[in-house]
This record gives sequence, C-alpha cells and structure tokens, in this order.
Amino acid sequence: MLGGSFWIAFLRNFISIVLMLSFSLMLDRPKFAMKKTIVCYVIFGVALNIAYSCWYLFAYGSFVRFAAFSALPAVGIFCCLMSSEALYLSLYKMALAFYLFSVCVFCGVDVARWWFDGNLWVDLLVRIICCVVILSFTWFKFRKQFLSGVDFLIQEMDLFSGVALFVSVVLGAIMAYWPNLQGFSIFNMVRAFLILFMAGTLQYAILHLYIHLGQEHYYQAEKELLEVNEQLLHQQMDLMRESEMEAARIRHDVRHHMMLIKEYVDKEEFDELSVYLQHYGADVERQKVKDICRNQAVNSILSAYAKKARSRDIQVDMDVKLAENLPVRDIDWIAILANMFENAIHGCVSSGLPKQVIDIYIAQKRNKVIIQCRNTSSGKVVFRKGLPQSDKGGGMGVFSIIKAVSNYEGATDFGVENGQFVTRILLNLPA
Repeated sequence: MLGGSFWIAFLRNFISIVLMLSFSLMLDRPKFAMKKTIVCYVIFGVALNIAYSCWYLFAYGSFVRFAAFSALPAVGIFCCLMSSEALYLSLYKMALAFYLFSVCVFCGVDVARWWFDGNLWVDLLVRIICCVVILSFTWFKFRKQFLSGVDFLIQEMDLFSGVALFVSVVLGAIMAYWPNLQGFSIFNMVRAFLILFMAGTLQYAILHLYIHLGQEHYYQAEKELLEVNEQLLHQQMDLMRESEMEAARIRHDVRHHMMLIKEYVDKEEFDELSVYLQHYGADVERQKVKDICRNQAVNSILSAYAKKARSRDIQVDMDVKLAENLPVRDIDWIAILANMFENAIHGCVSSGLPKQVIDIYIAQKRNKVIIQCRNTSSGKVVFRKGLPQSDKGGGMGVFSIIKAVSNYEGATDFGVENGQFVTRILLNLPA
C-alpha cells in the first residue's frame, strides 16, 4: 500500500470494486432480470466503496492489513445471492475475481515502486490499465467460452473440486499480500509474479479440462442418441415388414371371403350371409391394432418399445393423451421416450422379479406435457447429484433426456418409490 489521501483511496477502491463486480457479472447467469441485477450491483458497489474509503480514513492500520482479505467474503456473499448458479461455481468465480484483483494490486504497487519511486498516480494508472485489459479480455474472449461451457462445468464439478480450486487460487492470490513480500526488492517482485503466474495458468488449464470433459460427455450422449434413433428405425422397419406380411395374408383371405359371399348371394341365403358378415366384422375388430395416441411420433416410439418389452414378458400399461400436432421435435421425443422406455426395460430385467411391469402416463394440460414412467426395480439404484447412474457406466441415457427436456425449459425428476423406479418429466410447450 502506497498510502495517499482519502480521494486516492476512494479511486483505488473504485477500480478494485469495478473489477471484481464486473468480472463476476460478466460470467454469471443472474437470478433476477438483468436491469434489476445491474441496479443492485451499482448500489452495492457504491455502498461498498464508501464503506472501505471511510475505513481507510478512520482506521488506516487495520485497513492496510485486512481490507484486501475482507473484500472476498463481502463481494462473494453478495454475488452468490444474486446468482442462479450452484454455490461452488459462484465461489470459484469469486476466487478468480479476487485473484485478478490481486494481480492489479501487485502490478500497480510494484511498477510504481520499481520505476517511479512509489508515485501514487502511476499506481492508479497501472491499475486502470490492468482493469481495462482484464475486463476487455473477459468480455470479448473469455465470457462466451465460459458461458457456453458453464453447463459442462456444473455437470463435471462437485463441491469438493470447487472448494479445492477455490482454495488453490485464493492461496496464490494471498501471496501478493504476504508480509515477507511487502518489502520491495527484485527477488520479492519476481517471486510474487511467478506465484501469481503459476496460479493463473493452473486455473486456466483446469477450467479447460473441466469444459473438455463435459464436451466429451455431451458428444457421447449425442452418439447414444443417434444409436437409439437408429435402433428405433430398425424396429420401425420390422413393424413395416410385419405389416406387409399381414396385408398379404389379409388379401389372401379376402379372396376366400369374396367367394363365400358370392356363394351365399347366388343361393339367396341372405340370413346365413348376414350372420357370416357379423362374425367376420367381429373378427376384424378383434384383430384391429389400436393406436396408443394420435401423435404419430409418440405412437411409433411407444409401439416399438412396447413390443420390445412384451417380447421379454414385461407387462406394459400405457395411458397417453396427446394432441396430434405438438411443437416438439421428433428427435426430442426419441431422446425422451426411447431412453425412458429403454431404461425402464433395463430396470425390469435387472430386477429379476417374476412380475415385471412398466406403467406409462402421458398427458397434455394446456401448454404443458406431463410424462411419468414407473417400472419394476430392484431398488438398488445409485444416485449422483440426483441422477441415476448406470451399473455399466453408460449413464442410462439420462443425460440425453435432460438435454432434450432443457430445450423446452422443462424439469426432470428421478427416484425410487415402493420398489418402483419413477421418472417424471415436465415439458413447457411454446405458445
């Protein structure tokens, strides 16, 4: 700390607060509307700047020792309350903001002491330049990359890894304020620079690693979805071949029926003909294949997988009430229903119970589609972050379901109730 008047301290605090709050806001998905969020950030920033400047004026000694460290919890708590992200992700972003704040302080103070004999205005100028460079890089380069990969970070990071990253980057930043480094020397300056550089490089590499892992899982889910789609197409082709064979059989039988009807007409045996036609109509009605619902895509998917389940002696009960045309892509129906049904069949077979049941309920209520699937389960399902994990490590297609549901701002819920595995899905249809 190079000292200075109240207004010098006011400008220093202003630069630091702008850096930390702006960096956090750029990388955040706020809980509230953006206009309201910006107003809250401005009010908090002004209040914090006034408080820290008064602290500098009335208690300079304690300000020098504790001001930098107290900024992390003060700004961190506020940003966590304003963010819709998971707590550990918000903590990690605040640690990065504190690290960048430390870099600005280190550069400003040491450049001013090394070349300009501790000039206060040089310190302020260097801090402003560092702040502009960091925020420009964040806005034009890092922000898009981070926000496009934040879902991968949430998927891959857990509380332990988030805390570990938080502690490591904070420790790196704290070295800039370590008492032994306060005395100016080339050795201390180089040592602090190397510590900050290594901490920043390590965090950037780890961030890319998490995003890369998330992308790998995303592409794996896409591959599984394509495989499910191909499997469904093969099943549809089998159904079409069976339909063609059934049509050929019906054409063959119709010739015999026509000959018999002609025989009744020629002999004027109209009573016998009427009885025969009634029996024939009843037989046709019995053999008629009833559609599950009017929606063609849903009907095809459920028909194919219901046949697959029944071939394994699994009882399938379905209550489906959907309109014919819904603003849901066929590929999303496949991702949701095919994976859900495939998981249900897998759960029934894995249970080993003599009676295996799959019960599916789908209904549309205004602009919402409610999907519930209950299937026989052994009850030994492992959950991680509320999501079931496959015993084969394949993810059970759950990620594909969640991804498709997210396209409609929906929600998913997985659980085990009374010996049954329950999948609940809600889709919000666009107007």
